[in-house]
Amino acid sequence: MTITKKTLVNTNPKAVKPGGKSTRLASSVSGMAGPKPKLTDLAYEQLEEAIITLRIPPGSVISELTLSEMFNIGRTPIREAIQRLAREHLLLVLPQRGVMVPEVDLKKQLKLLETRREVERLICKSAARRATPAEREIFARLHDEFMHASSTNDDVAFMRSDREFNDLSLIAARNEFSEGAMRLMHDLSRRFWYFHYKQAADFPEVARLHANVAGAIARGNVAAAGEGLDRLLDNIEIFAKATLTSDM
Repeated sequence: MTITKKTLVNTNPKAVKPGGKSTRLASSVSGMAGPKPKLTDLAYEQLEEAIITLRIPPGSVISELTLSEMFNIGRTPIREAIQRLAREHLLLVLPQRGVMVPEVDLKKQLKLLETRREVERLICKSAARRATPAEREIFARLHDEFMHASSTNDDVAFMRSDREFNDLSLIAARNEFSEGAMRLMHDLSRRFWYFHYKQAADFPEVARLHANVAGAIARGNVAAAGEGLDRLLDNIEIFAKATLTSDM
């Protein structure tokens, strides 16, 4: 397996397995066992997590075959996952060379936060207003998981809960236009945070702020969901600026 520029520390990352948080989201909402997750979805989840948690570091160039071998998933699902991650700006497709994980751009992150605040506030308030009873139960569980991650400093568990929270918020908001905009920002924001959080972030506080938003949505408190989201993004913006300053 060949990875250029940077070498993976672990070529067998802790992948999200079938029945993990993201794949059980749909069945939790429906209250049914649900169909077997598609290989493309599993490939996307595993590759996305490996990029965001830096097991595939920024600047890495890696082949489709290598990714297929890493995750033990066929090349067609891997190829489809790559195309999706390229649309989300987490991968760059290099003709005849494979794919590259882009470097983290601090200044672009601040621009992204300007847009994210307005869109995500709408999503969280809409989710608090429109979530079904089954969805509210999941938000309540996510509240507990965020609090547990806060007390245990479990960053990987937090990132998995965060991804499920993001996906469920988009579903519960029931607004395809805000969903399309937010999907382009979520993964870049999560990777930026994971890349720098040990340097400048108060991880337990960030997890608690996520818990506050999840709890407000679970209770159907629209105002508290919007206010909680603003407090969370205030924290993230301070963190991003502190990161930018420390790197100058």
